[in-house]
Amino acid sequence: MSRFVYCNNNNIYSEQLVLVNASHPYIEEETKEGLYPVHPQAPEILLKEQAVIHLSALMEEIKGWEWIVPVSGWRSLREQQDIFDSSLKENGEEFTRKFVALPGCSEHQTGLAIDLGLKKEEVDFICPDFPYEGICQRFRERAAAYGFIERYQKAKEEITGISQEPWHFRYVGTLHAERMKKYGVCLEEYIEMLGRLSHGRRYDGGRR
Repeated sequence: MSRFVYCNNNNIYSEQLVLVNASHPYIEEETKEGLYPVHPQAPEILLKEQAVIHLSALMEEIKGWEWIVPVSGWRSLREQQDIFDSSLKENGEEFTRKFVALPGCSEHQTGLAIDLGLKKEEVDFICPDFPYEGICQRFRERAAAYGFIERYQKAKEEITGISQEPWHFRYVGTLHAERMKKYGVCLEEYIEMLGRLSHGRRYDGGRR
């Protein structure tokens, strides 16, 4: 049986769906306006307002802040450049290109992406531990209901251009997150799907 997605035009090209990757650099004006701390104990980690509201609600539901820490939120272009350069020196080019987006091509510059880690004495900034079990998996299972997707999954590495990152979550809004989860598509595939819809076509759930 065919499966169809319906979205009105107001939902198709919202700010929440901005695509940022190596082929689509982030070119918006850089500003901290509209950014808020994700948690009182991490005032330096910022996201856009709706992302903060929904992340807080999700964490409240699962009591997540007892076991999970925010690792990285919004970054400026300069911060991304510094992280990229530092990783090149410390980890080498192969590792860096797998796990660190090119400066100007990072979702963190949008204020819609957050890295999370399991609370430990030491948390790896580049690759925090966020396993597929326990409280982290509970977060993952409930994420779409609050508008978040696990952005870089193993099965989608050839499409996203980024290696699997179990810790990296992107806010796209509940409507889109739940549909992406239902159809098993990453953001690149979903935006392509919506492009077909905007031209009057229906999506049948097929994979590329």
